[in-house]
Amino acid sequence: MQDDFPLTITAVMEHGRRVYGRSECVTWEGNGSRRASFVEIADNAARLANALTGLGVSSGDRVGTLCWNQQEHLEAYFAVPCMGAVLHTLNLRLPPGQLAHIVNHAEDKVVLVDATLLPLLAAVSSQLKTVEAFVVIGEGDTSVLGSEVPVHSYAELVAAASPTYEWPVLDEKSPAAMCYTSGTTGDPKGVVYSHRSTYLHAMATLATTVTGANEADRSLVVVPMFHVNAWGIPYASFLAGATMLMPGPHMTPAALCDLVAAERATLVAAVPTLWAGILQVGTERELDLSSVRMGTSGGAAIPRSLLEAFQRQYGLRIIQGWGMTETSPVGGMAHPPVDVALGSDEEFDWRTKSGRLIAGVQMRIVADDGTELPWDGEAVGEMEVRGPWITGAYHRDPAPEKFHDGWLRTGDIGTIDDRGYFQITDRSKDVIKSGGEWISSVELENLLAASPLVLEAAVIGIPDDKWTERPLACVVPRGDVTPDELAAFLKGKVASWQVPENWTFVEEVPKTSVGKFDKKVLRARFADGDLSVQRTKAPGEK
Repeated sequence: MQDDFPLTITAVMEHGRRVYGRSECVTWEGNGSRRASFVEIADNAARLANALTGLGVSSGDRVGTLCWNQQEHLEAYFAVPCMGAVLHTLNLRLPPGQLAHIVNHAEDKVVLVDATLLPLLAAVSSQLKTVEAFVVIGEGDTSVLGSEVPVHSYAELVAAASPTYEWPVLDEKSPAAMCYTSGTTGDPKGVVYSHRSTYLHAMATLATTVTGANEADRSLVVVPMFHVNAWGIPYASFLAGATMLMPGPHMTPAALCDLVAAERATLVAAVPTLWAGILQVGTERELDLSSVRMGTSGGAAIPRSLLEAFQRQYGLRIIQGWGMTETSPVGGMAHPPVDVALGSDEEFDWRTKSGRLIAGVQMRIVADDGTELPWDGEAVGEMEVRGPWITGAYHRDPAPEKFHDGWLRTGDIGTIDDRGYFQITDRSKDVIKSGGEWISSVELENLLAASPLVLEAAVIGIPDDKWTERPLACVVPRGDVTPDELAAFLKGKVASWQVPENWTFVEEVPKTSVGKFDKKVLRARFADGDLSVQRTKAPGEK
């Protein structure tokens, strides 16, 4: 038995090239698409590897990518790790200071940048200490990058290079890629993924307990390739032969709907804010989502009302998933159990769970004193996970407060039941403790989002003289609405003492670079007196 076959991204690429060479990467350009077969992608990856070698990139060097979801980014997904270097996907939604920090912290040697993002890179180019070359994808004014670092054309480099490359034999445990967290609580942290962890993660996502992707699928890659490996979709697609549909910079809900219809997408993975946007497009024009067999949602809790609306209006089942940058990212998917009737209220009860553990991920719920709590669906504690694609430290930062005894402290607070379904009730930094009792901000947000009077809602804890802390609901309203109406909407859905008496209306809930509610901004605005708070009756008031 050969038990030492290396699990590398090179093996992923070669499998896709040889077995599914006719599958495609389709890059949407607004009015049409450009296409490249898996064979062409692999050939261009070899060309790119040759070009990067010519620029001085060698084993272990970091290569940054500041790119949209597009063909060239996919080519870099293979070329960089397969040549033994490390792919560092740069989050194009980070503020300039954080972007410069992570390039310098990772010590990127070369940065690949889409021409449309040149102004973003130009804002920090003079601060980059280790970058020796910029490679520009597409046409743009490269003079904004200055003259200190050489600038090359991606197309010219690839065209001049050989389509064959002597891929090195790599240790499967060597680093393949890295991504930094979104930095909601301080500087972003670098997470490094090995070839082995990436291979195993991609294999796991192909199970029917996740997406069950196969050669017949046309997967719309909405999840940004600059963050958390695009949920593993690019590598999983090469393993299964699923055609990938890349939206490029065309990321509006309307543009995504056009792409779904034009290219007959069968799988769509997106965050709740984009799903809500697609539903809004459906109120303005007729949508053709008939080709989509399954949607997945992650990054934040998806409101039940969204799940029900897509099922009712379009017959589209959206399955909620959970993961983190530190978990590669997929850790759980909320497929309902087999003994539940499809379309029933009970099915939606299961589908609004945060997820069900997938094979390869272990979880435990831990009390404040470190005691492991039972899987009974009742005990509440911090979720800790471990597994072959879950990191054990940050890049150049062991962070012992985050990693211990082989377990990752997720910072999520919740429960897990005897069937492996877990429910996040809050983040450890977001829980509201009122009068000695916990209030789930996530539950309040999901309930408020289900109101026809609400576009978005985020809930934070604020000081209270009597109860120590009480919830403040920050609401983006649909038209005219009063706090009393919203409080009445929540009545009977949660315990009366959990209903907020503090309300503020905002134009938009601030979000992080990956679309999550950024509650630290709301807390700062409240502390600075920038939020106009209205009060309804508090618990016990008459």
